[in-house]
Amino acid sequence: MKPVFPNQREREPGFKPVSTDVPHQPKNATTMNATIGHLAAMPPTDRMPVLFVGHGSPMNAIEENPFSLTWQQLGRELPTPRAILCVSAHWETPDTRVTVSAAPPTIHDFGGFPKALFEVQYPAPGSPELAYEVKRSVEQAEVALDTRWGLDHGAWSIIRHMYPQANIPVVEMSLSYRLTPQQHYELARELAALRHRGVLVIGSGNLVHNLRLMDWGKPDLGFDWAMQANDTLKQLIVEGRHAELASYATLGPEVQLAVPTPDHFLPLLYALALKEQDEPLSFFNDSPVMGSLTMTSVRIG
Repeated sequence: MKPVFPNQREREPGFKPVSTDVPHQPKNATTMNATIGHLAAMPPTDRMPVLFVGHGSPMNAIEENPFSLTWQQLGRELPTPRAILCVSAHWETPDTRVTVSAAPPTIHDFGGFPKALFEVQYPAPGSPELAYEVKRSVEQAEVALDTRWGLDHGAWSIIRHMYPQANIPVVEMSLSYRLTPQQHYELARELAALRHRGVLVIGSGNLVHNLRLMDWGKPDLGFDWAMQANDTLKQLIVEGRHAELASYATLGPEVQLAVPTPDHFLPLLYALALKEQDEPLSFFNDSPVMGSLTMTSVRIG
């Protein structure tokens, strides 16, 4: 049996996203303000980098390969964050949400993979303080506080390599399927101040991501259209043409094949929206897999 990837069945007619529960809201304003104050009272830090990470197969969580080794190296090189805010391709909701649990569960949101992958737990703490701060900071949309979601593999498959001791608090932020790509970009811009509070923002998805066209016989190769789309998107990233990236559906047939659904592309916009003019930008893990995916990732700062 071939593995079932998350989001593969989420585009079938009649599918409803998993996280449709009524999210938790703070009991009162006093509690919320006290929690926000705890984070805001911390001394400012140097500006933290921002990452867009191509996470690829869930198996990368337990394999040592060029991709996971690079994630490990990043964990050693980057300034140690106070907390991580991860925008994952694998949490789509009607509204915008953040996890508020102090102990978020490890979610195994896939099927057909080896038992060893399902046995992985990543017991990083959550950060209610960061969740409240995100809610306070965002004005483009109402941000709900979610007590039921945890860390899906878009988050933990990467972060467990970067911070194997699970000692950095992690908050996930969902992708509202009611927002346009440009609205996601504008929302992300409101998170900029977090970078100066020691928060590492990670967008987790894939630049080229078409599961229906995967070729298991091409583990290290990309189709011509996939490589052309990857190059086109990289060029727009380098040139800072973010409005065109937010309008990716107009970028031609190759990009339309590369981005058949928005879920894995939108986390890129969250990372790019936080780039300041003076910041360097570089690519890593810039490789195709299985014909129709690329692991191309972006570091800002």
